[in-house]
Amino acid sequence: MPVIMYREAIRDAIAEEMRRDPRVFVMGEDVAVYGGAYSATQGLVQEFGEERVRDTAISEAAIAGAATGAAMCGMRPVAEIMYVDFMTLAMDQFVNQAAKNRYMFGGKTTVPMVLRTEGGAGRCIAAHHSQSLEAWFVHAPGVFVVMPATPYDAKGLLKTCIRDDNPVLFIEHKMLYNNKGEVPSEEYLIPLGKAAVRREGSDVTIVSYSRMALRAEEAGKKLAEEGIAAEVIDLRCLKPLDLDCVLDSVKKTGRLVLASEAYKEGNFVCELAMKVMEHAFDLLDAPVERVCAANCPVPMSPVLEDECIPRADRIAAAARRTLGKA
Repeated sequence: MPVIMYREAIRDAIAEEMRRDPRVFVMGEDVAVYGGAYSATQGLVQEFGEERVRDTAISEAAIAGAATGAAMCGMRPVAEIMYVDFMTLAMDQFVNQAAKNRYMFGGKTTVPMVLRTEGGAGRCIAAHHSQSLEAWFVHAPGVFVVMPATPYDAKGLLKTCIRDDNPVLFIEHKMLYNNKGEVPSEEYLIPLGKAAVRREGSDVTIVSYSRMALRAEEAGKKLAEEGIAAEVIDLRCLKPLDLDCVLDSVKKTGRLVLASEAYKEGNFVCELAMKVMEHAFDLLDAPVERVCAANCPVPMSPVLEDECIPRADRIAAAARRTLGKA
């Protein structure tokens, strides 16, 4: 299979869906001529023109609102919010309008829209451009939240999201855009709500998503050198959630570590831990461990930023604690 970058997988997914369906169009800040803040829409305006690849004003509320209205009128917008931090400005349009419209109209309308955005730390661009806010949107009924970690998943999941009739928040990590991976040339789709088992093991289950899924894999390799077999699960989608995959693994290992780049307090993994407690408490042989970011604004200093964000060694240490080997 061809090896391409994560950003190229995003672009290819959008281009394929635009060729397939004339209702699909792209909009957002600097998505056309400039090609996107992280070059994920580069070349699209040259192929599809300014009618279908639209630069917008710097107004996240307007982007989300226009995308919602276009979706209600039969279009399938793929709108970009440059940073997930800026979703705070689009909250009303996305969480109150797009998310609830289908319910409040008694199913007479659908809102088939994708809001692409990117989150996470790693570039030392401080507290307004480095957060992981996915838990806020998982909390809202009516939206899906998707966070792929690999180029293969990014392409297959984005194509599925564009075809879905529900509003989707598709969160890409800023430190993944240059990552490379195998991606098939032929068309493929990845269903929403289906996790991926990245490593199989029988001693402890490590669950994560987005960039932290890669660090969880790294932790799994470290643990293997010590004779500890960690099963590593990449959720890929937070909503819909593949809870069965997690429960099946916990049934096998009896131990669970949850890793996330978001702030520890109110983190999505807190909800996941509760779900495991509700469905599989008797299967646990040790308390659930969570490895999350510090409860402070993300610092600009490279040293402090690195200290705030979970690393592979911290995930591995949490796994050892569940086994009484700390």
